[in-house]
Amino acid sequence: MAKTTNDDEAVAACSFCLKPHTEVNSLVAGPGVYICDECVRLAGEVIANKPEQADPAAQLPVWEQVSTVDEILGNLPRIAAAADLVDRNLTGWVSRARRLGASWAQIGESLGMARQSAWERFAERQ
Repeated sequence: MAKTTNDDEAVAACSFCLKPHTEVNSLVAGPGVYICDECVRLAGEVIANKPEQADPAAQLPVWEQVSTVDEILGNLPRIAAAADLVDRNLTGWVSRARRLGASWAQIGESLGMARQSAWERFAERQ
């Protein structure tokens, strides 16, 4: 698990359920994402119980499978929180790349953007 700099501040959270590392038993880190033991267990159950014939609706993007405004509005804060988590992780990776000597041109190229765009997005956050 990741260490915190402050007991109240979680530096890592599950990218699926958004629980901070302080509220789960284990948190597995990937490049910019995390998954907790509870979500791994749930994913295993979903995979193990997958029907032989896939439901055609399951091939639609998740937001197209939702049929009520209330359900969509209920999901928007969680999706925004996940986006914020990804953005914080990306900023951390870029900061680390800079500390290791990466140029803004290299970072921009890696992200599919111009050097100037990378600098404008991340320079003030370091």
